[in-house]
Amino acid sequence: PDEAAAHGVQQRRSHHATADLERDMEKVKVSFQNKTLALQRIQLIFALRNKMMQNDNDSRQIMETMKHIVELSQAVFEFQQQAREKEQKLADIKRKRLSLKKAGGQKLLQIHTMMKKQKEEQANMTLSSTLDRIYKNFQKEREMTTVIQNVFQNIIIGSRVNWAEDPSLKAVVLELEKNVY
Repeated sequence: PDEAAAHGVQQRRSHHATADLERDMEKVKVSFQNKTLALQRIQLIFALRNKMMQNDNDSRQIMETMKHIVELSQAVFEFQQQAREKEQKLADIKRKRLSLKKAGGQKLLQIHTMMKKQKEEQANMTLSSTLDRIYKNFQKEREMTTVIQNVFQNIIIGSRVNWAEDPSLKAVVLELEKNVY
């Protein structure tokens, strides 16, 4: 058991060491390639400088080509700058559009709330006017009932019938005495 564990630990160490060596080797390769490219650039510049000193037809063409490359590089730089400015403007417009969309949603919610309140107020006003009409009708009915009670009382009293002896007539007269209000 101890040998197997020791063997596993040894394998992990060797695996890590191998991975570290591979990374180091990759770094060395990249460094070598970068140095090779730098050397080639230096050699090219040296060759171009020597050719430029000859001041012949080829050197003039090289000079014109380099001027053209510089002009194109400046144009590319300017276009990149313009593209960045346009991207910034686009981002600003998107932010403004988003804020306007949020504001529009809030206004829509306010309008919806106001319309709901208006409907409730209108319903309350309609209910209030209906209740007012019902109350007025109730008042008229109460007044008419009072008048009818008074008329019945006067009829019974005017007929000179002894209403106190008749139980059904007594109940009617006593009922008529109750105040409707």
